[in-house]
This record gives sequence, C-alpha cells and structure tokens, in this order.
Amino acid sequence: MRYFVRRLGFFLATLWAAITLNFIIPRMQPGDPAEVMVQKLAGRDTQLNPAAVEAMRAMLGAPDGSLFEQYLAYLKALVHGEFGLSYTYYPYPVTEVIGKAVPWTLVLVGTTQTLAFVIGVTLGAYAAWRRNTRFDSIVTLGSTFVGTLPSFWIALLLLFGLGYTLGWFPTSGGYETAMPGWNAGFIADAAYHSVLPAMALLVTAPIGWILGMRNTMVMNLGEDYIRLAKAKGLPDRVVALRYAARNALLPSVTGFAIALGGVLGGSILVETIFDYPGMGRLMAEAISNRDFPLLQTLLLFIIVGVLLANLVADLLYGVLDPRARKVES
Repeated sequence: MRYFVRRLGFFLATLWAAITLNFIIPRMQPGDPAEVMVQKLAGRDTQLNPAAVEAMRAMLGAPDGSLFEQYLAYLKALVHGEFGLSYTYYPYPVTEVIGKAVPWTLVLVGTTQTLAFVIGVTLGAYAAWRRNTRFDSIVTLGSTFVGTLPSFWIALLLLFGLGYTLGWFPTSGGYETAMPGWNAGFIADAAYHSVLPAMALLVTAPIGWILGMRNTMVMNLGEDYIRLAKAKGLPDRVVALRYAARNALLPSVTGFAIALGGVLGGSILVETIFDYPGMGRLMAEAISNRDFPLLQTLLLFIIVGVLLANLVADLLYGVLDPRARKVES
C-alpha cells in the first residue's frame, strides 16, 4: 500500500508543477496575440493602430493585471473547467475547438502507436530468441538505419511519391465528404485520407520497441531461471514466451502506457505536412498565432495524459512485478 500511496503523491506534486509551468511557458513567448490578429486584418505593411490593438485585446478577453493575479485567475478557471476562447478560432471556446480535433488524433496516432508496439515487441522478441542469426542482423541493423530517418522527411517522400506522382492517396485534409458523421461513407473516406500520415508514422514508430525488447530479452535469456527452464526440458516456445518474453515485456508495457498518454499531442510535423485536422496541427497553429488559451489547454491535456499514463504504468508495474513494491517497503 505504501508503494501506491507514494506514487499517487508524486503524481499530484508533478501535476501541480506541470500546471504552473504550463501557465508560465506560453507567456515567455515574445509578441502580443492581439497585435498579430490586428496585423493580419489590417495587412502586413499597415501600421498598427494602438486603439485597434486594445479593442482586440478586450474582445479576446486577454488577461490583465500582474503575473501572480493572472496565475490565480488561471487556477480558478481550471477548477471550474473554464479554458477561455480561442484567439485563432474566435469566438469558439477552446474546448469546442479541441473536441473537434481529438478524435482525429486518437484514431491516427493511437492506432499507429498500438500497431507499432505490437509489431515492435514481436520482432524484438523473435530477434532476441534468434540472436546472432541473419534475421537478427537484418532486424537490428535495419532498425538502427531506419531510426535515423526523420519522420517529416519520410512524410515528404510519401507525399511526393504516392500522393503527387502516383496519385494513389489524397495529399491533404482528413476527408472530402460534405456531411461528416458516423456512416460507412465518411469512415471510409477518413480512413483513405489517413493512409499516408499513418504510413509516415509507422515507418519509424516500431524502432524503439524492437531494439528495447530485443536488448531486454537478450539479458533475460542469460538468467538462471531460463537455464533452469531449459534443463527441465520445457519446449523452446514455452521458454521464449512464458519466461523470457514475459519478463522482458515489463519495461515495454511501461513505455507503451506513457506513449499512449502522449497520443493527445499528436504528431505536429506529420499532421502539418498532410494538413491533417488533428491535435498536432492545432498546436502548430496555436504556437504561430500566439493563441495562449488554446496552447495552454493543449499542453495541459498532453501533460495530464502523460502523467495519468505514467501513474497507471507505475501502479500496473507494482501489480505485475511484486519486487517493485518490496524495494520501497
């Protein structure tokens, strides 16, 4: 019980620190969002009118007062679930803007992360069991090489080759159907538009799982309980799956939980390249437009998601491996 209480205490302390940093960091950006919006409306070469900037600041509901007063107001708004209006999509509330982008990112990034985890741990476990063979060499060296390729470069290659040159897949957007909804036509259209972004993410996503699972399982294969299992005459399949792979999977489960927690962040570069209507593109727009309410809420959702996933991983690790509880008892 002490293990779980300590983990919960660490979670609450980290959450408070994250919320505080989430308030401070966006305000460290140079520039005024009201000036940015007035400049866009008036034209890039037009001199700013101070009265128009003040009117825009009042219309957006930009915070005033000292930094500490803004911080207290920010905490009060969080308690009441009020995140303000988006500067970029004014007058829509931040929660409504994010609510439209979340499903796209959950489907795209959540699906690719899950597939990457399954593919990665499977290939990594088999490469470790067949270590020093041709398969192991191909998987290890291939993963190391592919892991050096940036995801945005892969996305641009797919966009040019399969999108513009061959014309097999759409090059931008999330759908073309006029009436989105939960129907077969829209779902098929959305899935068709997500093929290229998903491929761009799946090329490099399994690399970490492959190498991590292989290295951990190779270390486990040298343990005494593995030699004992072989000495008892257990089949290789049982030794590989129930003994070596099962114990090697524990660190990967923790990493997978944290990766799922970060799904809300989306993939900024990939979603921006394909103009995919997810959280990543939304964050890029919030940064470029200095949309503080939207940016703060996006960061807060990502931070809370990662912290909750980390908490679940810690609690799950304590259940799966009793040795973790004994260390802190």
